[in-house]
Amino acid sequence: MSAVTDNDPLWRKVHSSTGVLPRSRHGHRAVAIRELIIVFGGGNEGIAKDVHVYNTVSRQWFLPAVRGDIPPGCASHGFVCDGTRILVFGGMLEYGKYSNSLYELQASRWLWKKLKPRPPRNALPPCPRIGHSFTLVGNKCYLFGGLSNDSEDPNGNIPRYMDDFYELELQSMSGARGWTLPETRGSGPSARESHTSVAVAGPGSPKLYIFGGMQGHRLNDLWQLDLDSMVWSVPKMKGIPPQPRSIHSANVIGNKMYVFGGWIPAPRTHKPSSSEQWICTNSLWVLNLNTMTWQSLGPDEQSEEEVQSQLQLSQGPQGDGPYLGRPRARAGHCTAAVGSRLYVWSGRDGYRKSWNYQVCCRDIWYLETDRPTVPEAVLLVKSTDCMLHVAWRPLLAAERYLLQIQPVAPPPSPDPPVAAPDDAHDGSRSNAAGISVQSSLPAGEDEKSSKRTALDVSSGTQGEAANERRARGGAQGEAANERRARGGTHGEATRAPLRTHWLPSFRAPGQQRNTSQTSAQEDGSKAQSKSEKEPTTTADAPMELDSGGNQVPGKPDDMAWFDCGMFKTLFSEVTCYYLPPENDQMIVSGRPSNAKEPSSVHKKLPGLVDYEGRGKQQLVPGQAYRFRVAGMNCFGQGDFSPTSEFKVCQPGFPGAPSAVKITKANDSVHIAWEPPPSPSGRIVEYSMYLAVRKSRSSSSDGQMAFIRIYRGTKTSCTVTNTHLDNAHVDYSAPNRPAVVFRIAAKNEQGYGPATQIRWIQDSKKLRSRADSHTEGDPDAADSSS
Repeated sequence: MSAVTDNDPLWRKVHSSTGVLPRSRHGHRAVAIRELIIVFGGGNEGIAKDVHVYNTVSRQWFLPAVRGDIPPGCASHGFVCDGTRILVFGGMLEYGKYSNSLYELQASRWLWKKLKPRPPRNALPPCPRIGHSFTLVGNKCYLFGGLSNDSEDPNGNIPRYMDDFYELELQSMSGARGWTLPETRGSGPSARESHTSVAVAGPGSPKLYIFGGMQGHRLNDLWQLDLDSMVWSVPKMKGIPPQPRSIHSANVIGNKMYVFGGWIPAPRTHKPSSSEQWICTNSLWVLNLNTMTWQSLGPDEQSEEEVQSQLQLSQGPQGDGPYLGRPRARAGHCTAAVGSRLYVWSGRDGYRKSWNYQVCCRDIWYLETDRPTVPEAVLLVKSTDCMLHVAWRPLLAAERYLLQIQPVAPPPSPDPPVAAPDDAHDGSRSNAAGISVQSSLPAGEDEKSSKRTALDVSSGTQGEAANERRARGGAQGEAANERRARGGTHGEATRAPLRTHWLPSFRAPGQQRNTSQTSAQEDGSKAQSKSEKEPTTTADAPMELDSGGNQVPGKPDDMAWFDCGMFKTLFSEVTCYYLPPENDQMIVSGRPSNAKEPSSVHKKLPGLVDYEGRGKQQLVPGQAYRFRVAGMNCFGQGDFSPTSEFKVCQPGFPGAPSAVKITKANDSVHIAWEPPPSPSGRIVEYSMYLAVRKSRSSSSDGQMAFIRIYRGTKTSCTVTNTHLDNAHVDYSAPNRPAVVFRIAAKNEQGYGPATQIRWIQDSKKLRSRADSHTEGDPDAADSSS
C-alpha cells in the first residue's frame, strides 16, 4: 500500500461484528464512552427503544440490562454524553407526536432517570420538537432549532421551523438545574431542523458551530457562536463549501470537523421533472477549524453506474482488503468519534427520494484520520527464568503494535551481582502488571450487599532482605514498612493498569471474558529476586557495549532499542529479541517518546519488517529489561509509550498470588486469592499489606506507606472498617480512586513478588466520608499487625 496522502478517505468496513445486532434504522443517535459506542432510538417499522452498545475493540454488540425511568422510544432526538452519563432530549415518539422530555442514563449502572429542570424565568421551557441540535460544552447543554407540530392533532401535522436557543445547566455527576434563555448578540442562524452542531474548546474561548439543515430547502451555511461573549457570526471561509444538505452528521476530531452523508440536491441529469429532487450522498467533507478551510474527500454526485453497483453490493461484503471502498450513500445515520476514528452505523439507504428504496443500511464503517495515539506503559503479566509475558492496553486506532526492548546494565558495584533495588521511584524494579477485574454478581441483588467491584492487579519483585524483615513481622518504622510492602512496582505515575472493561456493568449479560489474555494477566507477575541485601545504587542505566563487548552504563535516551516483533494481539511472551541486520539500520534507536514523525521503516501498513535471518538474543535470568510499545496504522507509526522495566526471574522463589476477589460486607471486606501458579516448592505463608495515610512528619515523596494486616497460611482474610478508615486512597488513575492492597507468598527460599490490588471506590462516598472525618491519623503509617 502506498503512503497515505491528505486527500485519501481511509474508510474500512467492519465485517465480523458479533453479539446482539440491532435492527437497521434511521433517525437514531450515538455517543462514545472510551471504546464503547452507545446507540439509542431511531425508527424503521416502528420506533426503537432499546439501548445498544458496540465495543469497538472486541467488535461485539450487546444489550445492557437497563432499569429505572426507562424512556419511550424516540427518533431525531438530542443525545449527548457527559463522562459516563448520557442525556436525551425531545424526539419523535410517533408520527406527529413529539416530546420535550429530558432523560438521563447513568451508563456506569445502566440506570435511567427522568429529569425535571426548572423552566426559564419569564419564559416557557422548550416545546416538543424533533431534528434539533443538543450540544454539550462543559457543564451546559445548548439547544437550537428543530421542527415542532403546531397542530393538536398528531395526524394533522402542521410543521414549524424554529430558531430558539436554550441553555441547560447540569448538576455535577447527575441531574440538571434548569433552562435559561441566554442573551446573544449578532444575527444568528435562521430557523431550521436536521442540522448539525459541534463544540470546539480551543486555546481561546469555546465555540459552537451550526451547519446546514432544512428550512423548506436545504442549507449549507456555517454559523459560529463565541460562548464567552455570546456573539453570533459567520466566519470567513476558504475553499469550496459542501452542497446544501440535511440529516447529515458532523463530528470534531482534533482540529477538524468531518461532515458525512445526508440529503443533497440531485444533479440535473438525475431530475425526471422540473420539480426539485434530492438524493442521499456518501460524500465526506472536512473543515479545518484553525484555517476555516473546506476540503472535499469524496464527490457529492454519483453516476448511475455507481448507484446501481452499490445497490447490488449493499447486502454483501465489498472485499476483505484494508481500506477498500467507502460507505454507500445514506441519511439519518449515526456517527461517533472513538479516538481518531469516525464510526458510521446504519441510516436510510435512499439514493433518490423519488425512488422507493426505503431500506436502511446495517453496516459499520470507520474512517481513519490520524496515527495512533501514545499507548499506556507496557504491563507485566508474568515472568519466568527465560521469559517475560507482557501486555498492553489497546489503542483505538492501531492495526498493529511494535514492541521494543532495551537491556538494562547491572549497577556498578564491588559486591557480587544483585537484583535491582525495590525503590518505586527509580524504576529499577518495575515489575508491574495490571488488569481491571469485575466481580460477577447475581442480577437483582441489593446494591449495598452485592456491589460490583473493580480491581487493578499488579506485581513486582522484592528484595530478600526486605522479605526477611517481613517474615519476622516486627514493626521497623515507616521506611521498613514501605520496603516491606512495596513489591517493586515502578512509579505510580508511569504504571498504567490494563483496563479492558473499565465500567463494571459494561460487559454484556452472559458475555465471557477473554480467558486467553485476562486469566494470564490476573495471575500476576512471577518475577523473583535473590538479593542478599538492599543495594545502595540504582540500575537505571541501559546496556551499552564498549569496544570489548562488555556492558557499561549509559543514558536510556541514547541507547539502542531492539524489536521484539510486530503484533496484532495485545500481549507477547518475550523469550528473545532481534538484533539489527548486518549493514542495515532497520532498528529504531534512541527515538524519544514525544517524537513527531514515525520512522520511515514503519510508514506503511501492514508495514511488516522482515525478521527472517535476523540474529536473536535470548533473555538472561535475573536481567532487567525496559519495554515500550507503539501503535501502527495506515498513517504510520505512532509515538512510543512510556518505558516499563521488568526483570527475568531467578529460579527458586514463588510467583505472585493470583485470581484475587473482593467481597464487600457491611462492616468489612473479604479478600480471597489463589496460590501462585508456580510455587517453586511448598508455600509456607502469605502476607497482605494495606496502603495507609502517612504521618505528617514523613517526606512527601509520592510513595505509599504500607502496613501488614494479615500473615498466615490461609488464602483469604477479612479487612475490618478500622483498617479501611485509615487507608490511603490512591488517585493516580483519573476518575478511579482506589484503596491499595498487596499480597505476597513465601516458600522455603523466601517471599516472591507481590500482587497489587487497587480496589476501586465510589467518588461520591469518598467525598461524603471526607466531610464526616478529619484528616488521617498522623501515626497511621507506623502501626503494624
